Amino acid sequence: MKLQTLLLASTLYLSSTMAADINTTEPLTVKQEGIKYIKMLGGTLKTELKAHMMTDKTGLSAAGFCATKATSITKEVNSKLPKYARVRRTALKLRNDTNNTADVIDTKIMNDYITAMEAKTFTPKDIKMIVDGNVTRIYKPLITKALCLKCHGSNVSREIKGLISAAYPHDKALDFKEGSFRGVIVAEINEVKKNAKR
Repeated sequence: MKLQTLLLASTLYLSSTMAADINTTEPLTVKQEGIKYIKMLGGTLKTELKAHMMTDKTGLSAAGFCATKATSITKEVNSKLPKYARVRRTALKLRNDTNNTADVIDTKIMNDYITAMEAKTFTPKDIKMIVDGNVTRIYKPLITKALCLKCHGSNVSREIKGLISAAYPHDKALDFKEGSFRGVIVAEINEVKKNAKR
């Protein structure tokens, strides 16, 4: 009986210790927090695009989704973030030059990624962090996948080209190849605003 009581007590103790370990959450580092927000935006857009590609193999539905919903989804994701953070996409060859324009820092980071690709030292997991005044930027590279080529390749259908040129008259996001550098998702965290919340 004593042995059963001891085993039961040990089991309860281990269970409570494991539960405590699971429930204990260390504060996220700035990098981890940025990656979290990048995944929120990237994951949402990727899920939607895949769903549209599954229902319409031509890519026309996916192109229509990007033209009409990608910007609003970005705004929606940002509305769920803390006031001190935001997330966005940009590229060197832009499709949406109204909302996604790169600045000097973005351009340097993207060129660094391209240089690393040319030197064969690049990895898609290379997350870059830059501190710009009070703001820390976290960059994740985007690599062109095969399904991206329906709208961003060199052999885009006439229907998709028509849709793109109507939505984006200054489009430059064409002629990509599978595996080429497409752009970045950037999370920005304002340390001053974040610390003021504490």
